Amino acid sequence: MKCKYCHQANTIKKGKRNNLQRYYCKDCKGYFQNNYSYKAYNSKTNELIKNLLKEGCGIRSISRIINISTKTVLSRMLKVSNQIKRPYFQRLGCKFEVYEIWSFIGNKDNVTWITYAIERETKGVIDFFVGRKTKETIRPLINKVLLLEPNRVYTDRLNIYPSLIPKVIHKRFQYCTNIIERNNLTLRTHIKRLSRRTICFSKSKAYLEAHLRIYFLG
Repeated sequence: MKCKYCHQANTIKKGKRNNLQRYYCKDCKGYFQNNYSYKAYNSKTNELIKNLLKEGCGIRSISRIINISTKTVLSRMLKVSNQIKRPYFQRLGCKFEVYEIWSFIGNKDNVTWITYAIERETKGVIDFFVGRKTKETIRPLINKVLLLEPNRVYTDRLNIYPSLIPKVIHKRFQYCTNIIERNNLTLRTHIKRLSRRTICFSKSKAYLEAHLRIYFLG
């Protein structure tokens, strides 16, 4: 019997649970079963949760669809997001757009901002952060964009950007952020916790960042 975690064959039988044989791996010290009655242990559950999160399903909706607890959905969302590696964007001299979208954390009196940057041609997300709109918080995102030697960086008229982006490549006018503003509408459609005029919002910053990482980079 091969271990389901390390895929080595150095396993032995180790008792039963609910009349199902359990195994113990001598290499990775893990316990496992061939079959599980609880659907959360299905090997395809994580991928299913990730796909449902991208299609506008909320945590409770996913819990009802897969028939697992909401706490399990949240813990798996964090686990899946932590396994996602940020893609390395290698193209230089491109055009980028930087913009913000607001949401709530904890309650609807606590407004937070999601600031992110996209490459104009591919619409790929370079990076994002969740927090207040200040020079200190936005600077790491802008620095990552500047490392790509951009031809142009388009932003809105937020007064923080001129002090962070060189004037020669920084552009601000009425329609320069049309692409990323349209993407904001897609975000609010596909991510339940960003939907406006609903009771949906994030209970903590960690869950919001995990969901965005899955949507942007997963």
